[in-house]
Amino acid sequence: MAESDLDLEKQLYIEKIIKTINFGSIVITVHNGAITQIDYTEKIRFANTNRK
Repeated sequence: MAESDLDLEKQLYIEKIIKTINFGSIVITVHNGAITQIDYTEKIRFANTNRK
């Protein structure tokens, strides 16, 4: 697949996710050679605040 084959809307969406999440994962689902779904999970990390 050439770079131009990637739909601009999908490309921009993936770039947006990469720029906005600090920790997490992106899952790209492909069916018959085409992207059909994009899922992302963002992990939020909290400072260790041990109360005694």
